[in-house]
Amino acid sequence: MAVTSIDQAAVAVSDQAEAAPVRKTGFRRRFARFARNRLALAGAICLLVLLVVAVLAPWIVPYPDDVADSLNFDAVLQPPSLAHPMGTDEVGRDVLTRVMAGARWSLSMAVIVLAIAVTIGVPLGLFAGYYGGALEQVLMRITDGFSAIPALVLALAITVLLGPSLINAMIAIGFVWWRSFARIAHGQTLSRKQETYVTVAKSLGASDMHIMFREILPNISSPLLVAISLNAGYAVLTGTALSFLGAGARPPTPEWGQMVAASRNYLPGAWWPSLFPGIAIFITVVSFNLLGDGLRDYFSEE
Repeated sequence: MAVTSIDQAAVAVSDQAEAAPVRKTGFRRRFARFARNRLALAGAICLLVLLVVAVLAPWIVPYPDDVADSLNFDAVLQPPSLAHPMGTDEVGRDVLTRVMAGARWSLSMAVIVLAIAVTIGVPLGLFAGYYGGALEQVLMRITDGFSAIPALVLALAITVLLGPSLINAMIAIGFVWWRSFARIAHGQTLSRKQETYVTVAKSLGASDMHIMFREILPNISSPLLVAISLNAGYAVLTGTALSFLGAGARPPTPEWGQMVAASRNYLPGAWWPSLFPGIAIFITVVSFNLLGDGLRDYFSEE
């Protein structure tokens, strides 16, 4: 009996010793899959640089006064030079300074819009998928109704109703964007609510709220994270579109869409005040999409 117990203990210790490297190797394997995606790494690096610029902008911009409404009529529409690498705009403000300062507004747009969208969409999707029946039909038909209207059109209508401003534009886009997260949460909940861990939680007397938010939600976080990354770029693009149309940021806010709108009348002669904010928009949107593709690879099954 003693020999048997010792053998069993040795086997148990051996199994535990082997289990840890397997988990670590699994993480390394998924990370290596992400790292092999060079475009995803490039997107992550670009977003990291944008984040650093957004945080440090008040201290690193070359002309801090040009962030606001300073007027420099002696330097109006100067082309790119050593003093102004991206030139100056229609009132003589340094374009590089305003592009760097605009990173804060664009990243804030992505964070606030997605926070609102996830807060609305994910609980609705969880409720619809978990309870089913009439509640599911009502919630998903409401989602279909919102999906039938183009996001930009609906966000523009809500922003005009609330009053043109950057904050109202963020609220409007977030109120429009929840539908995609509701669909993802609904579909994932339908496939997860029959899993063994949900059945066990029910048998132990766990409440519906506990099951949905403590059992199901953590297990559907991977597709939600991928969706958040992919939708962040489109949220930024929609926000800049609203500003371009005059329903978002108002002058002198250094928001990229507003900068493009203010400078478009000087094309094609003075191309730099519109080109460089447009490039910043392009890089941000593409970087979020590349990161989302990389996260999809990271969370994908072997």
